[in-house]
Order: sequence, then structure tokens, then C-alpha cells
Amino acid sequence: MTQSFQRRDVLRLAAAGAAVLCGGAGAQGGNWPTRPVNMVVPFPAGGGTDAFARPLSAQFSKVTGQTLVIDNRGGAGGTVGASIAAKAPADGYTLFMGAVHHAIAPSIYPKLDYDLEKDFVPLMLLANVPQVVVVNPRRVTANTLQEFVATAKRNPGKLNYGSAGAGTSHHLAGELFKLQTGTFITHIPYRGAGPALSDLIAGNVDLMFDGLGSSAQHIKGGRIKALMVAGSKRNPAFPDVPCAAEVGLPDYTVTTWYGLWAPKGTPADLQARIVDDMKKALASDELKAIWAQNGSEIPSLTLASYGGFVSSEIKRWAAVVKASGAKLE
Repeated sequence: MTQSFQRRDVLRLAAAGAAVLCGGAGAQGGNWPTRPVNMVVPFPAGGGTDAFARPLSAQFSKVTGQTLVIDNRGGAGGTVGASIAAKAPADGYTLFMGAVHHAIAPSIYPKLDYDLEKDFVPLMLLANVPQVVVVNPRRVTANTLQEFVATAKRNPGKLNYGSAGAGTSHHLAGELFKLQTGTFITHIPYRGAGPALSDLIAGNVDLMFDGLGSSAQHIKGGRIKALMVAGSKRNPAFPDVPCAAEVGLPDYTVTTWYGLWAPKGTPADLQARIVDDMKKALASDELKAIWAQNGSEIPSLTLASYGGFVSSEIKRWAAVVKASGAKLE
């Protein structure tokens, strides 16, 4: 008799424990975050990703009451940081802020130890900015893109461009530019857009194909000069800079986009909560102003629609890599 009661007690306790566990799992997204969240940014400080990540971090803290810690992990065109984030626990406390570079990487890095589409869950597109062709005015005297192209054709291989690393959008934008203009410009890869931009400003390289977000303040300050916005229309933040279509390159459209992922296995309710809090941060007047200053709009792609966008970008850039013959250097 006593044993029977003990067995019933054990079963009741087990059932109660299961209910608590199930309730905790269902409420996981609602309780998040209860401690600081780590966001891996796979490039050094000072680049385009940082230009959006740091103000986003500050606004996220206002929305949630918890700190969003920026964890800069540069190297190998952003793939080192991606690899680190892919192996993190799927508990919502490690996020990954990648970029268009990560849609390019599968076509140019043959031995990645992660798969962007299999090892992460896509959360949302955070920013989408056009690339801009910028030069150091002390090294490049051309005032228009046409003048620059003419100079490059007269001096094949003598001009150079810096990038955030092999396989990044800066690199592929340069290769696409060379294809469409019939020029040869030497590629110099760096460990991130920040170091490359610093060398451009210092006069150690001639030009960059950079995201407007990181170049904007330096263009306005006269430290570098913008010759063209890569797209079919001028950017409202720089109305005097012609677009590609206006200078005879109607098919030269390159944008640097930044997005958010979580490690594979992150629960669906937690994914939704992260997206909801990030959307609240992006809707703030502070971030709207910063995004506009950096030449970006506030995107609306989240979850499955964002995942579809990433897949299309992987295919698009694979075609550019194949056509240009771009490779690791």
C-alpha cells in the first residue's frame, strides 16, 4: 500500500516537473532577455557593420533593459566571426550580425566550417545601403568617374583598391567594376572595412568600393571623394553624387546589406521575440535618423522572407564570382 502511494507520488511529481519544463519552453521568448546578449560582429571596429551595430546596441538596451554586447571577431572576410557564432548555444544570448559578404563567402571560400543556410536561422534584414566608389583626393586627381576610368585604362595595374577582405562585397564590387569598365585595378585585401578605410584616408591606397554607411562621414569631411553611387538612382544623403546609371554603367548595382541571424536550433518563439525587440529599436527616431545619415532605409524583411532574400543573394554573387574569376589572394 505504501509503495503504491509512493509510486503515485513519484508520477505526480514527474508530471508536474514536465509541465513546468513545457511551460518554461513556451515562455522562453517572453522572458528573453534576462541577462546581457552577445552580438558577434565579424569585422574589426570602425567598419560599415559597426556603423549600424553600435547605435543598434544602444537602442536595444533602451528597449529591453539589457546590454547588447558588441563582440568584434574579424578575419577571413568575416568568416571567422561567422564560424564562432555558428557554434554558439542556441539560447538567444548569442546573435550574429553578418552582411552581404556572407552571401558571397560560399563561392570564394571552398572550405568553410559552417553553412550560412544550415547552421543559422535568419532573423531579419537590418540595413541596406548602396555602395559608393570613393578615392583619396591626394592620390587620385579625377573629379568624375569617367576621368577615373580613363586614367585606369592608361595605367593598367598601377591603381589599387582596398577591400574588407577577399570574398567581401568590397572585393566583388571591384571585380564587377573592372568587368564592366574594361579596367585592371590591383586588389589589396584587409582584415575589415575599417582598416581598409583608414588606409584610404591615410593615402596608402587609391580607392575603395565601400558601403555608404562607413564612408559617409569621411565624404562629408572631405577626407575622401565620392565619384559614384552604385545603383540606378542618387542617394538622398548625397544628392550631388551621380549614380551608376548616369555615368554609363546601368547594370552596376551593388548594395551592402546587414542582417541578423541566430544559431540553428533557436526556438521559434524566441526568434519572434528577438525580431520584435529589434523592430522596436529600429522604429525609434534615433535609429531612423542614423540610418538616414548613413544612406540606408529601414528594411522590412524578417524570418522566412529574409531567408529567401539571403538565398537569392548567394546565387547572385556565385554568378559574379564565376564571371569575374575572383579568388582568394
